[in-house]
Amino acid sequence: MIGRAPPVAVRGKGMITLKINGVVHRLEVESDMPLLWALRDELKLTGTKYGCGIAACGACTVHLDGQAVPSCQVRVADAQGKEVTTIEGLGSAGKPHPVQAAFIAEDVPQCGYCQSGQIMAAAALLKRTPRPTDADIDAITNICRCGTYERIRRAIHRAAGSGKA
Repeated sequence: MIGRAPPVAVRGKGMITLKINGVVHRLEVESDMPLLWALRDELKLTGTKYGCGIAACGACTVHLDGQAVPSCQVRVADAQGKEVTTIEGLGSAGKPHPVQAAFIAEDVPQCGYCQSGQIMAAAALLKRTPRPTDADIDAITNICRCGTYERIRRAIHRAAGSGKA
């Protein structure tokens, strides 16, 4: 007897509704598209960076309902009905988020590639832990190839107003 082949999952484009930085967007994309690509390619929000594609580096960190997540691992279908905040929605040139201002004050960026992910991770940390310890900050797993971790730590303390800046 010949066995039946397993059913093949049919992929196709569908309408996905995403709320990004307070604005509702309707996109016709594959439901399994990574949120990172919807942000960068479909919405042209290029502040969120592609680093590794396997959630190891943190360059693509965004907030999903206030939680820092690697957008390379979130499907657009799983982001529907949730609030997505990117670096573009965190603050502005005229009114930077306290973490953005602290990164500037502490002269954190070198190449700047990881910066948006670092800032998003730090902002989420401060939201849940307003006065973080060095250990809390060191638990952020985002990678900085330039090695500015000491400046990142000082900037996060500065943003927290902990006096360790």
